[in-house]
Amino acid sequence: MRDQVNQASLIDIKGVSRLFPKGSGEDLVVLEKVDLTIRAGEIVGLLGRSGSGKSTLLRIIAGLVSPSSGEATCRGEIISGPPHGVAMVFQSFALFPWLTVLQNVELGLEALGIDSAERRKRAIAAIDLIGLDGFESAYPKELSGGMRQRVGFARALVVHPDLLLMDEPFSALDVLTAETLRTDLVDLWIDGRLPIKSVLMVTHNIEEAVLMCDRILVFSSNPGRVAAEFKVDLAHPRNRLDPAFRQLVDSLYARMTQRPEPKAPSAEGAPGFGVGMVLSHVGSNSISGLIEALAGEPYNGHADLPVLAGHLQLEVDEIFPLAEALQLLRFAQLSEGDLTLTEAGKRFAHLETDERKKLFAQHLTENVPLIGLIRRVLDDRPSHTAPAARFRVELEDYMSEQYADETLETIISWARYAELFAYDEQSETFSLENPH
Repeated sequence: MRDQVNQASLIDIKGVSRLFPKGSGEDLVVLEKVDLTIRAGEIVGLLGRSGSGKSTLLRIIAGLVSPSSGEATCRGEIISGPPHGVAMVFQSFALFPWLTVLQNVELGLEALGIDSAERRKRAIAAIDLIGLDGFESAYPKELSGGMRQRVGFARALVVHPDLLLMDEPFSALDVLTAETLRTDLVDLWIDGRLPIKSVLMVTHNIEEAVLMCDRILVFSSNPGRVAAEFKVDLAHPRNRLDPAFRQLVDSLYARMTQRPEPKAPSAEGAPGFGVGMVLSHVGSNSISGLIEALAGEPYNGHADLPVLAGHLQLEVDEIFPLAEALQLLRFAQLSEGDLTLTEAGKRFAHLETDERKKLFAQHLTENVPLIGLIRRVLDDRPSHTAPAARFRVELEDYMSEQYADETLETIISWARYAELFAYDEQSETFSLENPH
């Protein structure tokens, strides 16, 4: 941490929850009893999967969303709107295309009522600081993605905020551009050249969090909670190949792949388990591909998840759902950030297509309760058909509409591959007809 002393906190979040109404009349809990304190001199990362409520928490701190319960304060004052001294950088560049770089950066100062001469002076200084000297008169369409995001940073920094909020600011950039911008920002921070006191950033990129942050809060999903906190006691500049760096990355992978045990495993109604289990949309081809990669050289059935993700060039939000699908279907075990094929997984890797489908169907039926429910309903009805809405309504008792749609989409894809039942897109109907 940079020159941190016992200072009063900038942000205090105490027992904050955020609920959204659902169509069923019940509320969807996005955040549940979150506690967080941010002090001057630190970069804090909120790390978690998509949908874990990280961005919602950021918007509460930015005064864009109110908590449903709990308390959010900035310098001891309740946050009831955008607090003074807090600026935000978004994932999308959010520039006004009809304004030049200079005009885009000046906007925040204009809103503060600062005169034109001072606006121009501070905007040019921010543009120079962020590495866009000479582009003051350019329009956004003339800039690359990385340059446009630099304008976004300059616009946030020009107001000299105490706290800079960053919502996945590098995720829309290519790998090399993102790495360059990350490095530049960390260098400016370490040199004390950024006109800010602290940074709070949302990310789902584990290595990015370890490269930049002093503290990392790991969020679990459904609902979003702080599951763990990690301190990063590594000097800058940080080296990805440093054993201590790799160990921390491994620890974060292990923590993020831990799943809570259901309170009543036999109860189908437990959210997150049984029929109420959220399924990420992972295609059967991707499942087969991961099994084949894991079974082959150099892994021979066992891989360290960070290494596997790097080898396959997969982000956290891509490798985790795949690994969890293998575990759900009992084709692999996921433990402490390691993925190991089961005997069934090894067998699957060496089967021909038709035999793979039969094994996949068997594991689907045994391990995915929603598959069993749909099959029972189809078997019991004289027409052997059922509308998707019948199951969507049931899923929405446990999850948001978005997750219900994604879960059904996954079920349809898997069942088609396994030839367990058919689905007609036009009528949105399941049936026992043989899939074509």
